Amino acid sequence: MTTVAELLAAARSGSMRATGRLLSLVESDQRDEVLTAVDPAPVRVVGVTGPPGAGKSTTIAALVAGYRERGQRVAVLAVDPSSPYSGGALLGDRIRMAQHINDPDVLIRSVATRGHLGGLAAAVPAAIRLLGALGYDLILLETVGVGQSEIEIAAIADPTLVILNPGAGDAVQAAKAGLLEVADIMVVNKADRDGADQTVRDLRQETHAPILKLIAARNEGITELLETIDAHARTDTPERRTARARAQILSLAQTRLRTHPDLDTLAAAVAAGHGDPYTAAENLLRPARSAAALP
Repeated sequence: MTTVAELLAAARSGSMRATGRLLSLVESDQRDEVLTAVDPAPVRVVGVTGPPGAGKSTTIAALVAGYRERGQRVAVLAVDPSSPYSGGALLGDRIRMAQHINDPDVLIRSVATRGHLGGLAAAVPAAIRLLGALGYDLILLETVGVGQSEIEIAAIADPTLVILNPGAGDAVQAAKAGLLEVADIMVVNKADRDGADQTVRDLRQETHAPILKLIAARNEGITELLETIDAHARTDTPERRTARARAQILSLAQTRLRTHPDLDTLAAAVAAGHGDPYTAAENLLRPARSAAALP
């Protein structure tokens, strides 16, 4: 059986198969074994979200090309809300990503949410740490749906791009879904269509984030988008990094609490009148508090 150390050595030598196996391990109960074997390394994470059909995969493909022209190694992680065994199919089989499939410096991977309610897989932070240790310079993180669950992307990515289509009330729907609250950069894709200018005007009423027009299928506006992403990265602060880390911790803690072995027993006791939710919550948190006291 191949060890984690052997897989890491092979991955660092360019084996995509080994990298894929390591990513599978961080989605399993061997996650901690992998994480203890790698040191943290800086890696940029750019989030991409928005409603279905907005052109996220087309935009990501164009961004990958732009970063590859700069000589950067790029990983694309697409969060798949359905299959726990998708193995990269979510983006890997999309025709617009086909140009990057055979590039050894581009990794395309689908990650299942595995019941994690925040919209991002619990394994995503671990996958990002692993990919940074393997020498990837940038990760493009895509969520495939839209709604309140997608907001968690802002806890990991910086910046978060929200991609919309012209017209069709996308700006209003995005505001209702809470996406505009986490958008660092707004992108109106398919800007050659009617209604693009009106969508930009609508967005300016709703957000102070930069708003760019893009025609990703023709690679128009990609240079400006790359420059805007760079400018945002230069304005990052320790306070913002701490806020993102705090959001990640709270999200993952909530996921663990929802699967806590004592939760159903405590809930049944409260429902039967044998306790109150305040005491039950204290009991549920007590092991976590003990662990927090450890160095």
